[in-house]
Amino acid sequence: MATARLVEVYLDLLSQPCRAVHILLGCNKIPHTVRTVALRKGENRTPQFTKLNPMQKVPVMVDDGFILRESDAILKYLVTKYNIPEHWYPRQPERRARVDEYTAWHHSNTRPHAAKVFILEVLVPAQTGSKVDEGRLIRALSQLDDTLDKLESMFLGRQPFLCGDDITVADLLAICELMQPLGGGRDVLQQRPQLQRWRSRVQSAVGESFDRAHAVLYGLRDRRNAKL
Repeated sequence: MATARLVEVYLDLLSQPCRAVHILLGCNKIPHTVRTVALRKGENRTPQFTKLNPMQKVPVMVDDGFILRESDAILKYLVTKYNIPEHWYPRQPERRARVDEYTAWHHSNTRPHAAKVFILEVLVPAQTGSKVDEGRLIRALSQLDDTLDKLESMFLGRQPFLCGDDITVADLLAICELMQPLGGGRDVLQQRPQLQRWRSRVQSAVGESFDRAHAVLYGLRDRRNAKL
């Protein structure tokens, strides 16, 4: 009898979508192997990795020869294929459509706007040695505030999670983006009690997988704070 092959995932846990994939695998105990790809070292540009993903981006999933290269697709595939609670990506059409609605919106809103704050406060100064461009940062924070308003009003509302009463892959994608500015010491939910409560519910739902996935980000925050 052939032995089932483990899912392989190529991740850099400083990457927000990688953390979402890592959390889903961990909290649902899907057998897997993590292959670390350090973006800061250019490991995503090696010939070996480029053959796997010509876009030179993470995450990448390989499941018995089947390759997926987008976090949204990877998360939904894992829920669909493996025996985990279906609330992560519901089969019922209306509930599934709510998740799809958020994940479609996510890539033009939560993802770029939270990432831009981190890029301006952390990545650009680290790579160039320059000071933070305060004008660009103020504009980025304003864009993110508009996104947070919509997260509260359009998606969360009075329900516990973004797409209803149970956690879904939408919550993982969103929270991992909104944690990213913490690498620069900025908690973008600090003045948002509704979203803070949602974050706590997400953390409780996934348990220790949350902190394991974010350990690298916490370390970046702590090293930054130690220098101040």
